[in-house]
Amino acid sequence: MSVKNVIFFGLLVFVPISAAAHFLGWGELAVFATAAIAIIPLAGWMGHATEEIAVVVGPSLGGLLNATFGNATELIIALIALNAGLINVVKSSITGSIIGNLLLVMGLSMLLGGIKFKEQTFQPVIARMNASSMNLAVIAILLPTAVDFTSPSITEPTLQRLSVAVAIVLILVYGLTLLFSMKTHAYLYDVGTAEEEGVEEEHGEAPNLTLWVGVLLAATLVVAVESEWLVGSLEVATKQLGLSELFTGVILLPIIGNAAEHATAVTVALKNKMDLSLSVAVGSSMQIALFVAPVLVITGWLMGKPMDLDFNNFQLIAVAVSIWIANSISSDGSSNWLEGTLLLATYTIIGLAFFFHPMIEGIG
Repeated sequence: MSVKNVIFFGLLVFVPISAAAHFLGWGELAVFATAAIAIIPLAGWMGHATEEIAVVVGPSLGGLLNATFGNATELIIALIALNAGLINVVKSSITGSIIGNLLLVMGLSMLLGGIKFKEQTFQPVIARMNASSMNLAVIAILLPTAVDFTSPSITEPTLQRLSVAVAIVLILVYGLTLLFSMKTHAYLYDVGTAEEEGVEEEHGEAPNLTLWVGVLLAATLVVAVESEWLVGSLEVATKQLGLSELFTGVILLPIIGNAAEHATAVTVALKNKMDLSLSVAVGSSMQIALFVAPVLVITGWLMGKPMDLDFNNFQLIAVAVSIWIANSISSDGSSNWLEGTLLLATYTIIGLAFFFHPMIEGIG
């Protein structure tokens, strides 16, 4: 068993601890903290179960399964926050997930992988395709925001209808990217899966499909429960911590939901498999932008919640800057520790800006 899986086993102790905090009334801050930690190993086991199932069902169905469950944890947390009416938190978590994967995850992978191997390479054609997809994400956020900014008389229902239409286009594009990567141009993406090598090393035989389907369903159910407790305690806990809704959504929630992916990306980078590492980091950002965000918009519309693609201008700038520097660094098909440091420095600066943003608004 890998060190990562041992850690995930150990952190599962926070599942009963979070239950005790919730039912015994230990306070909102204790519930928030323990539920957040409990979600991390659960998300890891969801990812591991998905990879194990993918080994059994084959590359095509396995790829679709990975694409569907790749960001399931973030989607569950966002859906529960949406149902609770925390629209700003949902929007912040969308932008935070994109920024975190492109800067924090990719930055850590390039830094640690670059320290060990000096320089690592990956396919530049994939980097260019990813760059184009992420540019589309910026356009999808920019235009509804620009419509609202330039048309003060536009009504919320009209803006939501525009967002739903854009969301449908994005989901169609996401489907086409899956067709491109899994069928028509699968040879470009023929780099395996992030856990496949570990699966083969562990038991050298086909995984037990029934067992891992059970693990996936159980982990998903418990993540939903933990997310309910997390979201329910979020407002009070963040006020006690002195954090804003914006900072919590952009920085804290994506780190909680993406922790397992962070570990996977760094692990494969340390094995000099930068193609895999980037597929985890950039692929996750693409899935958030082209699938998770549109699903949330459409779900909000069906639920009667005013969820749209009209984002805070500062969030839009942060996403655009993140995509620009990530595309700039990855375009040549190689990476080193300094480029990783630049991405991490950018993430730190953006995080600080979001932390102080409410103060800036108050002064202005």
